[in-house]
Amino acid sequence: MTQQGASRTERHEHAEERTAAPSAPSAVTGDPEAARRRAERRAERITAGATELEQRLADLLRGGLADAGRAGPGLWEETAARMVDAQAPGLASRVRELGSIPASGPGWPVRLLEECALLHLLDQGWLRRERLPDGLAATVRSRVGLQAAADGPPVRDHWLVLAQYDTADTRLTTRRVWLHGAESERTALLLSYGAGGRAPELTLPVGLALDAELSAYPGAGRRRAALGRRFAPPEPARTRPRGLTTSQAAVRYGGALRGDPWLDSVPVTLGRVVPVPDGDGWQLADADGDTALPLTPAAGSRSGLWRLVALSGGAPVTVFGECGHRGFTPLTAWPAGPGPAVPLC
Repeated sequence: MTQQGASRTERHEHAEERTAAPSAPSAVTGDPEAARRRAERRAERITAGATELEQRLADLLRGGLADAGRAGPGLWEETAARMVDAQAPGLASRVRELGSIPASGPGWPVRLLEECALLHLLDQGWLRRERLPDGLAATVRSRVGLQAAADGPPVRDHWLVLAQYDTADTRLTTRRVWLHGAESERTALLLSYGAGGRAPELTLPVGLALDAELSAYPGAGRRRAALGRRFAPPEPARTRPRGLTTSQAAVRYGGALRGDPWLDSVPVTLGRVVPVPDGDGWQLADADGDTALPLTPAAGSRSGLWRLVALSGGAPVTVFGECGHRGFTPLTAWPAGPGPAVPLC
């Protein structure tokens, strides 16, 4: 199912990915010295853009957030254009996000301040990238819009297709495919894109297992991967990922934030949870404990929630989804007994 309107993180991924393809054959086939000089010039432009953006954020806080509310999104359009000129599409995407927050409803000053803080943190990360650990420095480079090739060693495994869903904006459709290695127990994300309203080519139905190699992209967590050699056609999966409790899922997200403070969510499989109402929303409660995770507002409005409730019928189920600061978004579920995976998106 296509979800219209990408989340904040996905919009930033769109901006980053549009810069990943080389603009000319020389970007790939040119001599190393020329490539090094191009990279240095781009880094200098990004540094100039980040420095300018820091001044812009300082001016905003000095003048007060109310000025941003009165000025409207046009206040940030010129700054975003400057970040595009600086070849930092990730920064440009986050700047445009600031322009939309004052119109997002009650509590917008708090959200604007939070986003300004994250943007300031990203600026400072770039300006001090030489002092960062390698994984965090790679994450910062990716977040500002610099893409690197998948450099992780190929990992062959039987990769279970946990979830597949699309998000779309006016220019790009992004397909996200979550995989789980039966032996490595790694969870990996494949991203593919379709421009001009066309669907991405990569299709991996939920519930299949793929004997293939994956190579990780650099960055904290190294979850995003590139699909390499396939050794056999996909076949129905015989296993399920191991489930966590809701409290363990929250701890996993908190730990991931140490390596990527701009991370909206992490992939998590919950074992033995029951969907139950919680006021105006829903939550997934541990069947064997007294903790629960609230579902995100978007999850509560989807038809997949009712498929999950019907599958459970009050009994514990296993659920895979994305756990973050907004709550848990269920993507796939398995019944308590034998049975195939049920897509929820």
